[in-house]
Amino acid sequence: MAGEPDIETTAAGLRLRLARQLEKDGRLRSPGWRAAVEAVPRHLFIPHFYRESDAPGVTTWEPVTPQNIGQDEWLRLVYTDETWMTQFDGHDIDWTDPKPISNATPTSSSTLPGLVVRMLEDLDAEQGMNVLEIGTGTGYSTALMCHRLGSDSVTSIETDEGVARRARQALAGSGYTPHLLVGDGRAGHRDGAPYDRLIATCGFRNIPPAWLEQVLPGGVILTTLRGWMRSLGLVKLIVTGDSASGWFSEDDPSFMIARQQEAPESLGTVPGPADGTRRKAMYGPAVLTEAGPAFMAQLAAPGARFFSMAVDGGPVSTFVLDSVTDSFAVLTATDSGWQVRQGGPDASGTQSSRRSPPGRSTAHQAPPRSV
Repeated sequence: MAGEPDIETTAAGLRLRLARQLEKDGRLRSPGWRAAVEAVPRHLFIPHFYRESDAPGVTTWEPVTPQNIGQDEWLRLVYTDETWMTQFDGHDIDWTDPKPISNATPTSSSTLPGLVVRMLEDLDAEQGMNVLEIGTGTGYSTALMCHRLGSDSVTSIETDEGVARRARQALAGSGYTPHLLVGDGRAGHRDGAPYDRLIATCGFRNIPPAWLEQVLPGGVILTTLRGWMRSLGLVKLIVTGDSASGWFSEDDPSFMIARQQEAPESLGTVPGPADGTRRKAMYGPAVLTEAGPAFMAQLAAPGARFFSMAVDGGPVSTFVLDSVTDSFAVLTATDSGWQVRQGGPDASGTQSSRRSPPGRSTAHQAPPRSV
């Protein structure tokens, strides 16, 4: 209809509103990054995406496009502080006829802008610095850095060729030309080193040695440490040669784990009812879902995962299984509190209790409800 604002005008207004909201929330703190949020067209990086349905039952994701919900509503969603999914199970989506998706694991997304700009603020990057990004994704965060620092200062690595191709197209369409690579982010990019800053937009189980080698002394590494228990922490490290030290935050960054470090399908071996030794437990399984304690437990047992189920008609117990060492712990409620039954080798490989073979089976991982 004549007189209605075009998409670019509407998007520009929505970007200004998003920037004001992020500033109000304390995520956006500096004029340089605010200018980037106000300038970078997020709608070019997520022309279509998926959102989680609120229908009861199995988790289902619904496609969102300008065609199926209308241009104005699509734009409104694009410029809200939300994470939108763009890929599942590592497979490209046929956007000519998108369908709802169930029983699938998200493998690429456009992270909520509030987290993106909070991390960019924490990175302390300035003009003239050389920055390496691990995990290009849709390219939105890459574009923010290009706007703030200049395209020549930004190198970004993506492990998925299809995701990388779409990001390259969106970046070029937005006028940004960073150095884009497809590969394993754990190796960094030696030819572009040294870097003043390194930021990872996916989770890693540890800090790869290559990062320490390629970031200058005094440089910053900002990443998410996470493991197979899905607990995670945002870590900011200052490099001091062949080591680094710093702090971690318990805020949930909600990043997917790097594909090269995804957990095996098998959760481990379920112990038999007579396996292990018993003792009273001070805490119940709820502690495994609390950010700080869960993060520390994950550091102590990086190969472990947990789930709850009833066995042979008995009470519901929580099983903590280590698929790497074959150690286990089983938490069960009693009249006087919690009891833990545990066994298998400890961290040094020493067998901590004798286990009997009958009644054991293998548990397999179900797709997570969300990232």
